[in-house]
Amino acid sequence: MVTDNAGVSRTQVSPQVAGTQRMWWIIGGILITALSAVVIAIGIYYTRGQIHHEVRTYEIVDDQTATLQFEIYRPANTAVVCRARAIALDFANVGTVDVTIPAEANGGARNVIQDVTIRTTTRANTATISKCVPEGSRSE
Repeated sequence: MVTDNAGVSRTQVSPQVAGTQRMWWIIGGILITALSAVVIAIGIYYTRGQIHHEVRTYEIVDDQTATLQFEIYRPANTAVVCRARAIALDFANVGTVDVTIPAEANGGARNVIQDVTIRTTTRANTATISKCVPEGSRSE
C-alpha cells in the first residue's frame, strides 16, 4: 500500500468524494426515471383517440372466398371505414372490400369485433386489414 504524506492510502476514496459520487448517481437515476415517464406520457397522449385494428382470425374458405374477423379500437360513437384485403402467395391483392362500422355499432362502444367475407379473383394466402379511418376521410 502506498501512502502520501498525510498517511492516507491513494486507493481509498475519501468519504467526501464517495458522498458526492453517490449524490450524482441518485440525481442521474431520478432524471432517467423522469425522462422515461415523460416519453411514456407523450406516447399515450399521441395515441389516445386514434383508430387501431387487430386481426383476430382469418380463413381461406376456397379459391374465391376468404373470411376475416378483426377488432377495431376507435373513439366512442365514431363511424369507421376499414379496408379488408385478401393477398395471394405472391403478395398480389386478389380481393378488397371496404367495411363500414357505424357509430352506433355495439352501442357506440370503443371496441367492436367485426366479421367480413372477401370475394377473391384467385386463391388467397392471407387476409388482413390495410387501414381504418374515420368515415368520410378515406385517404386511399
